[in-house]
Amino acid sequence: MKPIPYGKHNITEEDIAAVVNVLKSDYLTQGPKIDEFEKEFAKYVGSKYAVAVSNGTAALHLSVLALGLTPGQKVLTTPITFVASANCIKYCGGEVEFVDINNQTFLIDIDNVRKILEQSPKNTYAGIIPVNFSGRVVNMEAISELAKEHGIWIVEDACHSPGGYFFDKQNQKQSSGNGLFADLSIFSFHPVKHIACGEGGMITTNNYTLYKKLLKLRSHGIVKENSLFLNKISLTIGKKSSEEVEYPNWYMEMQDLGYNYRLTDIQAALGLSQLKRAEVGLSIRKKIAEYYNTAFSELEQVKTPILQEDDSGHAYHLYILLVENRYELYNHLRKLNIITQVHYIPAHLMPYYQNIGYKVGDFPNAEKFYNSCLSIPIYPSLTKIEQDYVIESIINFYKV
Repeated sequence: MKPIPYGKHNITEEDIAAVVNVLKSDYLTQGPKIDEFEKEFAKYVGSKYAVAVSNGTAALHLSVLALGLTPGQKVLTTPITFVASANCIKYCGGEVEFVDINNQTFLIDIDNVRKILEQSPKNTYAGIIPVNFSGRVVNMEAISELAKEHGIWIVEDACHSPGGYFFDKQNQKQSSGNGLFADLSIFSFHPVKHIACGEGGMITTNNYTLYKKLLKLRSHGIVKENSLFLNKISLTIGKKSSEEVEYPNWYMEMQDLGYNYRLTDIQAALGLSQLKRAEVGLSIRKKIAEYYNTAFSELEQVKTPILQEDDSGHAYHLYILLVENRYELYNHLRKLNIITQVHYIPAHLMPYYQNIGYKVGDFPNAEKFYNSCLSIPIYPSLTKIEQDYVIESIINFYKV
């Protein structure tokens, strides 16, 4: 059996043709495919605006920048996430405060968030970054209610959940990243994600002011219109024009300290092509998850994801088992060419965060989850034969 990774991109002939067309065009970057990808992605998640960036981490960084995070301000997030969800806070000089997870969903515990906010003086926290871990979407309506009550902003880390959703109080489906509850939502187009661009990210929002600010920050803080300084500009340094002139094509202004976080047209073309079959891929992921749920239901040493009433909106970026003897199982599967993964070592236990005061025992639910979690293969091109091989290999391990 050839190696079976926990996640894998799927490149079709249509994807290749889309990229080749851009390579043959006049624009490799900052061209028309960027705008097209942004509009189509915004349509897909149901938001008003979308801003394409170089990767998911850049999306997180720009988001907290645009929301005005300043040194010393505190932001809440979960320890069960890729470290970028917390690191973006540190990039701006902010302080990370982790909140333990819910034992059933493995998402940030909203009751804990509520308790922390209610027990803290006003203005203690600037914002919160909830994470749609593994593809299960946080109840953003509940988070939004808390945020409004306590005057904090929300960045929804939706890297695992394009196409995912939750149900609001009216039992209405609310898509991940639709902008109704979070100030900003961010996505990743890393190869193992639902939509692959090689590298890439997207920020969605319904807030026009934030949208315009993001556009500026992703490209050095530069704009080419709407001068902050002069309606009557000089085309020669040191001389003032007495008459209003039209801005020449070369004129630009660096209005803020921005970054080069742009996506290329090559990546946008690949993303657009992949976006066309995103729903098909999502459907396949759900079917694989259902198949796994049934296959492992009688195995005592393995716990499948605990299903919630509204889990139909789970996007299944990851399929995570809680297992006994994880280290031995991991190595057993690796010998059989089944490459599993652990998502994640709790962020607060990374040396960097331990060096600033976090320690083992701070978040017992997150640490308990980490001790037995194992991500097994799930991706649209995973064949039925490969699924059965994974299942059989895990069951046989525990029969020995």
